[in-house]
Amino acid sequence: MSDKKRASDAAHHGPAIEWLNYHHLFYFWTAAREGSITRACAQLRLAQPTISAQIRSLENALGERLFIRSGRKLILTEAGITVFRYANEIFPLGRDLLDALKGQATRRPAPFLIGVTDGVPKLIAYKLIEAALELPEPPRIVCYEDAMDRLLAELALHRLDIVLADAPLAGQARIRAFSHPMFECGTSILASAKLAARYRRGFPRSLDGAPFLLPSEGVDLRRSLNHWFDAEKIRPLMVGEFEDSALLKAFGREGAGLFCVPSVIEADVRRQYKVALVRHLKSLRQQFYVISGEKKIKHPAVRAITQAAREKFLS
Repeated sequence: MSDKKRASDAAHHGPAIEWLNYHHLFYFWTAAREGSITRACAQLRLAQPTISAQIRSLENALGERLFIRSGRKLILTEAGITVFRYANEIFPLGRDLLDALKGQATRRPAPFLIGVTDGVPKLIAYKLIEAALELPEPPRIVCYEDAMDRLLAELALHRLDIVLADAPLAGQARIRAFSHPMFECGTSILASAKLAARYRRGFPRSLDGAPFLLPSEGVDLRRSLNHWFDAEKIRPLMVGEFEDSALLKAFGREGAGLFCVPSVIEADVRRQYKVALVRHLKSLRQQFYVISGEKKIKHPAVRAITQAAREKFLS
């Protein structure tokens, strides 16, 4: 029997197999990276109807919408984000395969997927993750920032290796994961030099009515600050609330209001944003955790991160 006949018989009588069209996936991946069909056309040197039709074929095959339009831009749906993450692994791996066959293989580091919750300052996240990059065989770091519940859902589906968080795993969380405490510290109130000089006097009563920049609801620091304000019978003027901690600090630098940071990065923030100290709050503690699926930390990158927490922050 010829190979062609065997293939035909397998197609008619063999088990049903779902095939992924990698041409369609590649066009989707390019459009997602470029952010628009127009730029993908220029990159691939293809007409817009061709790429649009290929992406629609992929969506039909997967049974999911991958993009929604916002003006001329393409926004990934949740399904689109998932497909894009896999495509980010598939196509570079394909290039590695071709290099290997040509005798030009270079070892590609394994990805290490990290979720960072909204309440973890980017400077702290960097100082922790930096330790993984200093390993003898460093992984390729892939970071995602999101709310705690969404990151935990990704962790449960094994789409993340760890989550860096400002709160432990809640008792009601229905996933198999473990919170490993890294360190805790006090809180520092900072502001532009002019505001700091004004509100230092008569602290903490001076904060009553003072302009404040606060993290968004749901962040552990926001809850702690609310409790502290209540205990001190202080009602600050909330000028704004921010999901992005770097944007909050930028507003603070321009004198829009007072803001809080973990004391372990106070010196770095003061230097980077040219702001001044109002007061240390040793009693207002902030805690940081690494959440993983392992009860006992085994991954070398996670060990490096927890060791960095001890060396850089606990000291």
